[in-house]
Amino acid sequence: MSKSVVLECRQLIKTYQEGPEAVSVLKQVDLKLHAGERIAIVGSSGSGKTTLLNMLAGLDIPTSGSVWLAGEELSALSERKRGLLRNRALGFVYQFHHLLPEFTSLENVCMPLLIGTTPIVEARERAIKLLERVGLQHRINHKPSELSGGERQRVAIARALVNRPELVLLDEPTGNLDRSTAQKIQALMLELSESLGTSFLVVTHDPDLAAQMQAVWRLEDGVLVTD
Repeated sequence: MSKSVVLECRQLIKTYQEGPEAVSVLKQVDLKLHAGERIAIVGSSGSGKTTLLNMLAGLDIPTSGSVWLAGEELSALSERKRGLLRNRALGFVYQFHHLLPEFTSLENVCMPLLIGTTPIVEARERAIKLLERVGLQHRINHKPSELSGGERQRVAIARALVNRPELVLLDEPTGNLDRSTAQKIQALMLELSESLGTSFLVVTHDPDLAAQMQAVWRLEDGVLVTD
């Protein structure tokens, strides 16, 4: 039995106007990601990887083409409904953790659940369990400034997964870490993806991380091709 499609984009085009000139960033990109699948997108700086990720997350609207997340076409939804869908179906991990500095690890991980109106007691229980899974049970009351780079990224991963999303988008998740810490984070991501059945789409310059995905795609001059 074939796995369901979690994310799909069809003939995705993004063009920006710079003065009198139109600059084409994405050129008829097609991509399909199934439940539990892990893929990497690689490419040189300026090739359009971040633009593509923003399109896939519904943070930016394509010039033409469509993006489908969990069976919903993003451009057909209101901004409010896109936000609700992102909160339910998507998790995000970035190169820089983007944790809220005034909140503890536990509070940061709880945040997506509380935005989604999960009762605070349930949110705390789920957040604590996930922080335990990423090995941070002893750091739940520490703020980001009190954590190492690897610990902050583990909190970010826990936050991305706490809503049990169908898909996690990762933008250079190990790019700000030393090699030893990066390898530990890579192992953690793979273990969580496999055990939770979550789809991962990783944008990375790291060949080691890309090689651990099930497929690698390369973005070259706005065109997505198999690597």
